[in-house]
Amino acid sequence: MIDLHTHTRCSDGTDTPFALVKKALAAGITTLAITDHDSTAGWSEAITALQPQIELVLGAEISCLTHDGISVHMLGLLFDGEDRAIQQLLSDSRDTRIPRMRAMVELLQADGIQISLDDVYKAMPDGATLGRPHLADALVANGVVASRDEAFLDLLNNGSKYYVTHAAPTPVDAIKAIRSAGGVAVIAHPFASRRGQVLDATSFADLVSAGLNGIEVHHRDQNAEEQASLSAIARELNLVTTGSSDYHGTGKLNGLAENVTDKTQWLRLESEANQRRVVTK
Repeated sequence: MIDLHTHTRCSDGTDTPFALVKKALAAGITTLAITDHDSTAGWSEAITALQPQIELVLGAEISCLTHDGISVHMLGLLFDGEDRAIQQLLSDSRDTRIPRMRAMVELLQADGIQISLDDVYKAMPDGATLGRPHLADALVANGVVASRDEAFLDLLNNGSKYYVTHAAPTPVDAIKAIRSAGGVAVIAHPFASRRGQVLDATSFADLVSAGLNGIEVHHRDQNAEEQASLSAIARELNLVTTGSSDYHGTGKLNGLAENVTDKTQWLRLESEANQRRVVTK
């Protein structure tokens, strides 16, 4: 089984990178991607947990924003982690998360919702990339909602009055940075309408021109019709299709390997990196 989209405590997951690899082993996953938000901090620890039965794909999920304000997530896989340009892009994106979080907290407070920035920091593991899931966890801890999923459904989705965008690279810029670093770019859950605004189908041509390699088709936040539409777009544009869990650990329903990538599709995707970077033991 091949799962190309997971998160650890180094961004907004609840498992350490070591624990995540061990859980993937127990679940029968043979190829696992670590794709923390705007961070490669979990790579080294994940490698220490490797066993011969599993191979590791190192990557990151880059937060992007289109020119018309639509939030897009771009999975960068198999890029050179020492590449200065992509590390600067990731660092810049992380830096914009603090003022964005402060603004969201202030909007919630203005409506009488019990939350503070300190509450969010308390819910965030040391070294993590600050994100909405930590705000969700703080809301759970304060008894405002019962779960992360409820927080996103009612308060923190992209269409919510409490949602605030942050400075981020465009999807085209992110793709170019990933490809320049030798990796491959897969757009994550682009038609996940339950999260808020989604890309228009016509947007994909520009992404392909920038070097897009694939589309994450099979994802729990995209219904059957949305997945069928994405599959058709991938066929038309000759893009790889992937399926992934977007696993975050406890507090979020996504289970490891609940969606997986076909091996043929994965082999094609891997071949499009500028060199083999899959980590094995």
